[in-house]
Amino acid sequence: MTKSANAHPHLMQPLDLGFTSLRNRIMMGSMHTGLEDRFYNYPKLAAYFRERAKGGVGLIVTGGISPNRQGWLLPFGGTLSSILDVPNHRTVTQAVHDEGGKILMQILHAGRYGYQPFVVSASAVKSPISMFKPKALTEDGIAATIKAYVRCARLAQKAGYDGVEIMGSEGYLLNQFLCVRTNQRTDDWGGSIDNRMRLPVEIVRQVREAVGPNFILMYRHSVLDLVEGGNTWAEVVHVARALEAAGVTLFNTGIGWHEARTPTIVTSVPRAAFASVAARLKKAVKVPVIASNRINMPDDAEALIASGSVDMVSMARPFLADPEWVNKVAAGRVDEINTCIACNQACLDHTFANKRASCLVNPRAGYETELVYRRAQQPKKVAVVGAGPAGLSAATVAAECGHDVTLFDSSDRIGGQFNLAMQVPGKEEFAQTLRYFSRQLAITGVKLQLQTRVTREYLLRQGFDEVVVATGIVPRTPRITGVERTNVVSYIDVLQRKVTVGKRVAIIGAGGIGFDVGEFLLHDPSVPLPLSIEHWCRDWGVDLRAQSHGGLVEPAAAKPYREVYLLQRKTTRLGAGLGKTSGWVHRAVLQRNGVTMLGGAEYQSIDNTGLHITVNGEPRVLEVDHVVLCAGQEPLTELMPPADAPSVAGAPRFHKIGGAALASELDAKRAIREGAVLAASL
Repeated sequence: MTKSANAHPHLMQPLDLGFTSLRNRIMMGSMHTGLEDRFYNYPKLAAYFRERAKGGVGLIVTGGISPNRQGWLLPFGGTLSSILDVPNHRTVTQAVHDEGGKILMQILHAGRYGYQPFVVSASAVKSPISMFKPKALTEDGIAATIKAYVRCARLAQKAGYDGVEIMGSEGYLLNQFLCVRTNQRTDDWGGSIDNRMRLPVEIVRQVREAVGPNFILMYRHSVLDLVEGGNTWAEVVHVARALEAAGVTLFNTGIGWHEARTPTIVTSVPRAAFASVAARLKKAVKVPVIASNRINMPDDAEALIASGSVDMVSMARPFLADPEWVNKVAAGRVDEINTCIACNQACLDHTFANKRASCLVNPRAGYETELVYRRAQQPKKVAVVGAGPAGLSAATVAAECGHDVTLFDSSDRIGGQFNLAMQVPGKEEFAQTLRYFSRQLAITGVKLQLQTRVTREYLLRQGFDEVVVATGIVPRTPRITGVERTNVVSYIDVLQRKVTVGKRVAIIGAGGIGFDVGEFLLHDPSVPLPLSIEHWCRDWGVDLRAQSHGGLVEPAAAKPYREVYLLQRKTTRLGAGLGKTSGWVHRAVLQRNGVTMLGGAEYQSIDNTGLHITVNGEPRVLEVDHVVLCAGQEPLTELMPPADAPSVAGAPRFHKIGGAALASELDAKRAIREGAVLAASL
């Protein structure tokens, strides 16, 4: 239900920084879009930030901008090192200021994380996520790096930024100097924590001296490294107090290095899981402190501010999902928020693939000047068949553009495959997307007809101008002797809990659905979902008090609810097609729970004994109670006219999107984008 406009009063309070004030306690944290890296994309970047500033956010932080060539994250990445770069940045700052917002530019030196040959670091220790081994910075190199930061901050000031954020977390250069994991120096810049922190402290001191007192200087401090050789809490606090004395205006908090083997931002991480660490930092310093990571809805954010735990909350991906997040909260329209589900599929996965970042649930993110929802000059009568992600996207966008839309589905609820996904442990957030679309259907006036199975003939008789076929898929049944037996079940029946699965299970198919079913079957149903922060920390070996180096402890012993085999015909690594930022998490969960993963399996037969297979020419029998089929799917396109059907005057145009268009692997990102793009073009 819609909450009253005063339901989140603490979140909407201004934050007084002395020389300036922020209009509320919500910050759009740094999120690299790829638009920062090319000067000709700055008008698009300005439009992207303008929309978020207009949406009411109190403070915006740009994606990382390098202070010099050595600090590039990617070849020719976004850099502010010359007065010639300033006009492009002014385009961005002017757009934000026009909407009453404030914006900081993040200065990010990638250090050994750079995907380019000029990388440098505290020591010549290669990163596991870059092919290039860094050179250790010399004394002169350190001095030049400090000068580059100062120059970059001065130029940011000239470009109209309200301040800068100095990136000191996530394992980038300054974090590399801070930790013995990567700082093996024996000179005055290594060894003791006082020496290891000299570079960030000196950068902050000299930047503050250069920009004066009335310029926001935010430092993103790594409060929990989550890697071996990371810092203890005592060291974290010691560094923070030195940075505060050097001139920091406020602290943003960073969690985990990019090479950490502990998830920090994927959807299975509990909401606000790391807020208690930010709260501890607030007690140790006098300047404001910002909590970050997996804060995506206003009730959690309001509770953190109201309790005095932190002064602000940082959300990056939630503003990809919904640029109007703040205005909706202020107006009491929380149920209209398009919630970030932390899937990472269109944002971080795109970033790591050198693609423009966007958002699975909001395909306009990063494409504000290209994917525009304009009111139709000639409204049409539109039928959308299938209320899964593709159909919901098409129907709501078409209605927003002024078309008369009817949405049909044979089920008794909207959501399609999302109703299955939200049953998987760690994917409960997917329900938020269906809540959002349900509200959008009502707001835009879509006529929803559930439990209605339509035919092509029916659609032709109703006078529709456009028919969008978004009927999705049907699971593929592989040709295996015995596949018709009662101990063989579909993943759909499993996730819908229509069958009681035994304690020993073989899963045929190791794509995304196979991994999801594996996690579903491993979970003990007596443990409530979503997992509590304490339970999650035990599973992953996280010490939020950071008494140990990096905050790592031994994970609790896994107690899988079932014995599971995961199989595929391909000989490639199982899960190779999963997302870069989340796939390793799914593999780790299954490995920790003892799932046997078999590639190159040939399926021979299924009988009372179980599943008979051949692997590398050797026969095996998996003595299982059930075999679950996750062996792909076929598009459901029976509503589409035959390709050779003659055109009929006055007949509607038919379109197919989502799984109905391509069912090789279910892809909600593609489905939602296809629906929106098609609807905007009608």
